[in-house]
Amino acid sequence: MKVCVGLSGGVDSSVAALLLKQQGYDVFAMFMQNWHDADATLHGDCEWEEDRFVAELVARKIGIPFYFVDLSDEYRQRVVDYMFNEYSAGRTPNPDVLCNREIKFDAFLKAAERLGADMVATGHYCRKAPLLGPDGKQVTIDGQPQWRILEGVDPNKDQSYFLCQLSQEQIGKALFPIGHLTKPSVRQIASLADLPSADKKDSQGICFVGKVDLPTFLKQKLLPKEGDVVEVFDAFYDGNGQYSFMHDTLASLLESPGEPMMVTEYSSEDSGGAAFNNRRVHAAQGDTLAVQARNLFGKTKLEALSDEDWMRLSEPYDYSGITFETETYRSGKKHIKKTRYKDNPWGKIVGKHDGAQFYTIGQRKGLNIGGHKDSIFVIATDIDRNLIYVGEGHTHKGLSRSCIRIAPEDIHWIRTDLEMKDGEIRRYRVRVRYRQPLQDAWLVKRSKGLFILFDLPQRGISSGQFAVWYSQDDEMLGSGVY
Repeated sequence: MKVCVGLSGGVDSSVAALLLKQQGYDVFAMFMQNWHDADATLHGDCEWEEDRFVAELVARKIGIPFYFVDLSDEYRQRVVDYMFNEYSAGRTPNPDVLCNREIKFDAFLKAAERLGADMVATGHYCRKAPLLGPDGKQVTIDGQPQWRILEGVDPNKDQSYFLCQLSQEQIGKALFPIGHLTKPSVRQIASLADLPSADKKDSQGICFVGKVDLPTFLKQKLLPKEGDVVEVFDAFYDGNGQYSFMHDTLASLLESPGEPMMVTEYSSEDSGGAAFNNRRVHAAQGDTLAVQARNLFGKTKLEALSDEDWMRLSEPYDYSGITFETETYRSGKKHIKKTRYKDNPWGKIVGKHDGAQFYTIGQRKGLNIGGHKDSIFVIATDIDRNLIYVGEGHTHKGLSRSCIRIAPEDIHWIRTDLEMKDGEIRRYRVRVRYRQPLQDAWLVKRSKGLFILFDLPQRGISSGQFAVWYSQDDEMLGSGVY
């Protein structure tokens, strides 16, 4: 079998190529250039040129043919343009997910097949296995063999999330040779084989673009426009209809009467900074009290909730009602007439920004707002009015949400045999961003979409990202843009 390895110049793809060669595959390497513009990178140089040089040295060391392909046009059209469109609409995209679906396992795969490849291999930390039926034979659907994608063995490096949009056809032509290894083991193999990439640092930033200053990158197409930063006070939620609806609805869904958790408690980022619930960590360590510190929803109650209620439960807070009136006053000995905003118990204008499209929910850095005891986070953006809404502290009410919705057209099942029908409710583990610990949740399928209700409220939910759900045995089952 002839296998093309996507050789990036990094240690992971290098070891993938080495292992396949040792296993007897007919292996060749191909390096893809997907980006030309060095002006957007922080380093200000063409990182891909160094990567290509290292990749070619690795191929020579292993003893496999090396090819080069320029996919920059496809990458700009399918990934970069998508990024700009999403940010301009106030959403936060994930270019790495699109890069895998549109480039590595589509455009790159087709280029590899033109060179005679039967399969393509990458250095992703994930595992692939055939889906077996009760008879022990591989299951086929419409003549297509079915495959499973499992998390990588290394919990610190699992990259299955980035493959969440692949189809069965794409998975069938993919190999992931290092998914059963840990990162230290991969480095050790590379070192023992004296590969030129053995000590090369992991790549960072946008897939194939490199480490960038995101606002600078986006300003290539999105024009800056000064606007106000509005801090939302806790008093806003006291009489807010959406907050009251969420509270009362979540309370009604609990198995036993009680107060629902509306906000997740987070550990300090300064102390090792896990952006997830302290109680969740303790629960993983067997703390029975911590296991109870979550919303225990009743399945029968979830089934009884109307589609309209599910839609409203999944909606973010609307801050457009926070407005500011001006008043004139006399200042100083000369009683100069000045204008100021009247006090508003719900919020206050605390600064300026250079474009709401450059900010994302949960963002803390780059706001330049002082005078607060705790950190300030973005809790919402209003692209049409060019406003950013912020809140103080990890436990600010606007930073947490319990329910998200995936529109019907955005639901993607890797395991198509498990696709949910309207009215079905299942328990899965879900992550809404890369490297987030898997979160227990209910998935509820209705005609208006797939609703995900988390046991614990989630911080920094930003539309445009991918929610990915897994089974209890580490299998990635499906995904969708929320």
